[in-house]
Amino acid sequence: MSNAHPRRWWILGVLCLALLVLGVDNMILNLAIPSLMRDLGASPADVQWIMDAYILAFAGALITAGGLSDRYGRRLALVVGLSVLGAGSVLAAFASDPWHLIACRAIMGLGAAFAMPSTLSILITVFDPSEQRQAMAAWTVVGMVGVVAGPTLGGLLLEHYWWGSAFLVNVPIAIAGIIAAFVLVPESRGPARPADPVGALLSLAGMVALVWAIISLPHDGWSGQVIGSLLVAGAVGAAFVAWESRREHPLLPLGMFRDRRFSGASLSVVLLVFATGALLLALTQYLQFVLGYGPMKAGLALAPYAVAVAICNGLGATLGKKLSNRTLTVAGMLVIAAGFAVLAAIGPDDGYPMLIAGLVVMGIGAGLAGPAVYASLMGAIPREHAGVGSAVNDTVQQAGLALSVAILGSVLSGAYKGALPADTAIPESARASIADTLAVATATGNPALAATAREAFVSAMSIGNITGVVCCVAGAALAFAVLRDPTPPTDPRQVEA
Repeated sequence: MSNAHPRRWWILGVLCLALLVLGVDNMILNLAIPSLMRDLGASPADVQWIMDAYILAFAGALITAGGLSDRYGRRLALVVGLSVLGAGSVLAAFASDPWHLIACRAIMGLGAAFAMPSTLSILITVFDPSEQRQAMAAWTVVGMVGVVAGPTLGGLLLEHYWWGSAFLVNVPIAIAGIIAAFVLVPESRGPARPADPVGALLSLAGMVALVWAIISLPHDGWSGQVIGSLLVAGAVGAAFVAWESRREHPLLPLGMFRDRRFSGASLSVVLLVFATGALLLALTQYLQFVLGYGPMKAGLALAPYAVAVAICNGLGATLGKKLSNRTLTVAGMLVIAAGFAVLAAIGPDDGYPMLIAGLVVMGIGAGLAGPAVYASLMGAIPREHAGVGSAVNDTVQQAGLALSVAILGSVLSGAYKGALPADTAIPESARASIADTLAVATATGNPALAATAREAFVSAMSIGNITGVVCCVAGAALAFAVLRDPTPPTDPRQVEA
């Protein structure tokens, strides 16, 4: 007998609406940075904290929020998350000081930490396993729509309104999501069990220390603060594991990681996100600084990637009925590697057509691998732990993204500096990034320096893309080694174990 909810596809629409808020919110701020620096007097360090405060609160609170949603209600967590995110967006839109905006961004990140795991955990509880792959494919497509819609909508708003409009756009979508959640989404929770405040505090402290170290590493290097933060994260993480191991009702059931499907798929998610996470970091700079696109045009230029992911997500969900998750994950990672290889071959004069080819190939790979990876991971999570299991999924994604930006971003930055000629006429202040070099070229009226900067960036991007090829091939090999498909239990009692 089916346990699927009769309104499950309508409920999926609500979950996708909530996910769209989070996707747009993540991407839209990147384009507002010049306006923030001008209107708020934000320094580069302030801008970095405006970006990082959200990530720090979001990634740090995910596991705690997921565990609370299992105990007290997943719909409640979704509504609370969207409410906090919407309120933080209103406050952020009217911020008058950089530190005020940083605090608002942290509030928004906290709201996202409650909303994001709930979207996937509710999906698990209202869909049968036979339909979960198709539902997750739709969920992933909406995430990709946010990637493209964020910069596009941001560019449109910033052309006509002030930077605060980039935050206010979240509010009506959040309100619609809250109303739809109350009308359509059933409440669900795991079996009643005591709260675990010590586990929640240890999880929060350990994750904040770890994420802070990862996002600080590209800027500060292996400083004493970064090393100290990693040591704190390790010590608190060990204390968290020791505490949770002794609890009868832990916040995070560590036994989930003994399931090779779950641990293997978690590692595969990290590798998949790591491979594609820093893609936008390089391409947004390439489109705006090398090809000279405006913000909105640059956002639209990434649409082929999202379209390819959307189409191939459906294909991946269909093929998943005939092929194993491991086969699709390995094949997808290798196709992504081929896309990186195409991007690595782009020369200074190749322009947009070559970029489209690389984006489409990468989108095909991500579309094939994505549903398989997430189906493998979510299929290993017991329904009573759907919230915290979804939070683990989101946490490993954030870890993969942060590592991607830190490592591949550092490769890109170092390669760019190395590609610039050792010319004393280029001041050291102009070597930090292509934006700095082009600013100096404009200020000094030096078109030759601008041309040199663009050639150096294309060369650096090629090195970054070759690194992506290596990472994807290694990821495919690891996925082949660690992923295993489930063997249906013959004894129904095994399902409850």
